[in-house]
Amino acid sequence: MAYSVPKLTDYSAAALEKAAAESVRACTDEAAAVRNDAELKAFRDRWVARKNGVLTQINDLWLKGAPKDAKRETGIRVNDLKARIQELVEGAHVITRVDGGSAATERVDISLPGIRRPIGAEHPVIKTLNEIVSVFQKLGYSVAEGPVVETDYYNFEALNFPPNHPARDTQDTLFIAGQSAKPLRERLLLRTHTSPVQIRTMEKMRPPLRIVIPGQVHRNDPPDASHSPMFHQVEGLAVDTNITFSDLKGTLDHAMKALFGSSVKTHFRPSFFPFTEPSAEMFVSCFICGGSGKRGAEPCRPCKQTGWIEILGCGMVDPNVFEFVKNNGYDPKKVSGFAFGMGADRIALLKYGVDDIQLFFQGDVRFLEQWG
Repeated sequence: MAYSVPKLTDYSAAALEKAAAESVRACTDEAAAVRNDAELKAFRDRWVARKNGVLTQINDLWLKGAPKDAKRETGIRVNDLKARIQELVEGAHVITRVDGGSAATERVDISLPGIRRPIGAEHPVIKTLNEIVSVFQKLGYSVAEGPVVETDYYNFEALNFPPNHPARDTQDTLFIAGQSAKPLRERLLLRTHTSPVQIRTMEKMRPPLRIVIPGQVHRNDPPDASHSPMFHQVEGLAVDTNITFSDLKGTLDHAMKALFGSSVKTHFRPSFFPFTEPSAEMFVSCFICGGSGKRGAEPCRPCKQTGWIEILGCGMVDPNVFEFVKNNGYDPKKVSGFAFGMGADRIALLKYGVDDIQLFFQGDVRFLEQWG
């Protein structure tokens, strides 16, 4: 016999609890009796239909008919009952299968966890990028980001690149079309390094400052095994009072040991960059051949048999760069700093033994799933 909602005359706690228990038991029994999709639909309509469902009748007969002094307690119990019945109705699912020639019906336990879909793995370049950033974050550096489409001012002028510097040439830089009518410093281009973020950050934040800057950069390089028109850089900047080249060397030596192992040695050679003075290129002892230049009887190709691998460029921030942000606390007479930059793609090539940088960008799943 189908359940019908009784009209209550007794609104005591015991009577309400008994009536609610009868409703739950009736709903449970009817859910267990469902055998096909048509019966499932009828069951749901009977209990939760908005106009004349059982839940609507319970609300009308019990809550609206309750005496004023029993309204609050009745409302609490009716709400609890609604939630319980909704749960029972939503959990009433059936699937039909053919088993041995006869139809059999199973209930689906909706409390079981679903089937997890694999989300893939980090791209080897992004993984390397994150590893580098993580090392400097542990040293107290913050992560800074900036736009890939930059102005000539931030990409060149504010970094001490004079107007006739060869890096501005179209052979090196990808300029946005239709910019010739603008003043030189406002012309747009694809940034050739992440250094513009250093200037942008110094404009916003006063010293002391310690930031690491990961991101994509673009240069007009023809693609080959070691070059790509798009690649990834990680740069760093530290500015404070009394920062010296020794601080730079100590920071980078620690970072390289964290990345490549504690046995790695570092070596600095003088170089030139427009935005640092003095400048240096940093080498690490080859972590593939251990600095011997040989892999067994064969020569070590990554270090070209020298036992050293060039990793990054670095130096003390040129005072001319500080002049562009002098009004924000970067007086070159009071503060000093160091900067460095490395290519994440090049380090990924070395770490994973890949001999062609183009493999990173071709999207071949057979190649990329090796790091899954």
